[in-house]
Amino acid sequence: MDRYIGVDGCKAGWFSACLVPEGGIDFNIFPSLEDLWVEYGDGKSLILVDIPIGLPSKERQNRKCDTEARRILGPKRRSSIFAPPCREALNASCYEEACEINMGITGRKISLQAWGIVPKIREMDKFLRQYSEAHHCIRESHPEVCFWAMNDGRSMMYPKKSKQGFAERSRLLKSLLPWSESVLKEALSKHFNKDVAGDDVLDALILAATGFMAEANLCTLPEAPEKDAFGLTMQIVYCSVKLSPAGGCDRLSHIGEHT
Repeated sequence: MDRYIGVDGCKAGWFSACLVPEGGIDFNIFPSLEDLWVEYGDGKSLILVDIPIGLPSKERQNRKCDTEARRILGPKRRSSIFAPPCREALNASCYEEACEINMGITGRKISLQAWGIVPKIREMDKFLRQYSEAHHCIRESHPEVCFWAMNDGRSMMYPKKSKQGFAERSRLLKSLLPWSESVLKEALSKHFNKDVAGDDVLDALILAATGFMAEANLCTLPEAPEKDAFGLTMQIVYCSVKLSPAGGCDRLSHIGEHT
């Protein structure tokens, strides 16, 4: 791959952080996934996205990747893994209708948090069913799972939107990637506003770093991912980090120098 992109949904659309092997980081906001695909859909980009890919159905009512992610994150952070609605509930006109549809198909309602990201789930689902060539390079990931993996299998202590949580995640990124502090400050100065929150920047950066560090050897939850009714892979990817003796990640140590 020539580029490693982390993508997080934001109020303005999709916020992305792009790392390239020769050094450099580029942050962008794309109004839609199609706009993002125009920029990065060259077959040489690995794109990790914090949004569910592959949806439950009557035949497969629970996604194993969500169950596994909650298990490894434990009681402190497992609530960050939202069970996505079934495909039939994506076009519901209101939360109550979505819950009723989802109950009839999967046997459970959906959370308010999941309902809040339904427009993004619907956009991703429609996009991937239309662009089959994107399946091999757009993968579902989750920032909290990535932070867990980079923290030697320990979940973050504080919620990401809290002051303590932001500082905790920023420190971990810096301990792995010494250049991340200056890059994060630059990104926040350019993009931190009503459309892009600070945690959106952190999430996109950790996803991009995960793809870059793992290269082609991403780990998956579960180890043997399932397919949904439309053939979309239901998985959450992450990487196991190997630190240099001095701390940090050798593969990423130079990236911030050329930003």
